[in-house]
Amino acid sequence: MSAAPFTSARSTTVDFDALRETRAAHPERVAEILATRTRRDLVRGDGRLFIVAADHRARGALGVNGDAMAMSNRYSLLESLAIALSRPGVDGVLGTPDIIDDLALLGLLDDKIVVGSMNRGGLRGASFEMDDRYTAYDIDRVKRDRLDFAKNLVRINLSDPGSLNTLEATARAVSDAADAGVPIMLEPFMSAWVDNQVQNDLTTDAVILSIAIAEGLGHSSAYSWLKLPVVPDMERVMAATTLPTLLLGGDPAGDQDEAFGSWQNALRLPGVRGLVVGRSLLYPADGDVVGAIDTAAALVHGTPASVPAVSVLPVSRADYSAPTYASHQQEGVTR
Repeated sequence: MSAAPFTSARSTTVDFDALRETRAAHPERVAEILATRTRRDLVRGDGRLFIVAADHRARGALGVNGDAMAMSNRYSLLESLAIALSRPGVDGVLGTPDIIDDLALLGLLDDKIVVGSMNRGGLRGASFEMDDRYTAYDIDRVKRDRLDFAKNLVRINLSDPGSLNTLEATARAVSDAADAGVPIMLEPFMSAWVDNQVQNDLTTDAVILSIAIAEGLGHSSAYSWLKLPVVPDMERVMAATTLPTLLLGGDPAGDQDEAFGSWQNALRLPGVRGLVVGRSLLYPADGDVVGAIDTAAALVHGTPASVPAVSVLPVSRADYSAPTYASHQQEGVTR
């Protein structure tokens, strides 16, 4: 059976009917497509990366901008990812296996950097939230699927013994990645329980401390990268590490233009190689996914060229009440 995906560069359509049928009748196509997809160098051209993140759902984080279920509609998320990956200046995508497998079947991963999220077992709101064991990709599977990068979240809570499991598992992952020659993206935070919720400390000193701990994990840092929040005094933050660093976006709770401005300033610093952003671009307050993605791409790489956005076969969406991209523009995102 052919491993042909369900979109093409010419038609730029996304066929969810075919996706569902193949998941049911021909699951082997996932491995076939991943085994033959066109890969690219990790660092090329201007040496910078713009990665769209989509690993939030698997850790129980569905909320965006105050809407607790904003990411609940799978088809809407895939549509926004298809739009993003079609835009010039977008280098790749970060996701858990379910997302990466869907995107592979949709034919959206050729010539893209694919980052496999190792995910976290400490689900949002769980009593075991700080016990962040990895529950998705491991390094062997990243290698098996010919992905380009691994990523893990490293939340460090000095008052919670569950953090020891996280640190031990992360050290093994970093060591395995170095042995396999797989780049690994570490996203460290100093975290604490506050009113029965885990909160990340985004003070400058706390981010610097998290860097110092994370970059020392494993028996080699040769393939380690960092994924860091933009905080005050980023000059001090970037003076704390020689590891290549990508900036994260986080939950878009504030003004989008203010976020773009903070990213722009931080992108000028030595050692910063680009952006890894998801919710604030896939679910912008004004519904303009193309505009948000193109603005971020311009910050990383320069002004992108104008190209048509991805379209979706309407018959594929009727039964799921999933808004089309056009409805995003007209109604805004209230999901």
